[in-house]
Amino acid sequence: MGTKTGLAKDQIETLQKMLFKDRDKILKTIDVLKAQDPFNDPDHVNDNASFDTDVREQMGHDTVEAEVTALKKKLRLVEKALRKVESGTYGVDEKTGVPIPFERLLIVPEAQYTVEIEKKLVK
Repeated sequence: MGTKTGLAKDQIETLQKMLFKDRDKILKTIDVLKAQDPFNDPDHVNDNASFDTDVREQMGHDTVEAEVTALKKKLRLVEKALRKVESGTYGVDEKTGVPIPFERLLIVPEAQYTVEIEKKLVK
C-alpha cells in the first residue's frame, strides 16, 4: 500500500489506464451516436416526409439524445476520477474519506463511494 488512498502505485496505474480507455470509448461512442442522429441529416430540414417518418425521426433523435446525455454523465465521472489520480486523491470515498477497495475500482473505476455508502445514497 504505497499511497494515502490505500492503493499501490501499480494498482493506480492499472486503474488510470482503464479510465483513459473508458474515456476514449465514451468519446467515440458519442461521435457515432451523433452521426446516427436523424436530425443531423442536412436534408432533414427540407424533408417533406410523411407524419410517421417524422415521428420515427423524432423518436430516433430522442433516443440518441438520451444515450448521449447518459454517456456525458459517465464521461464527467471518468474525467473527475482522472483528475483525482493526478491530485493523489483517487480511490477515496468522497463522503467518508475511507479508501475504496481495489476490487470495486476494477469493476467501476470511476466510483466515488464505497459500496456501503453508495447503497445509502441510492435509497
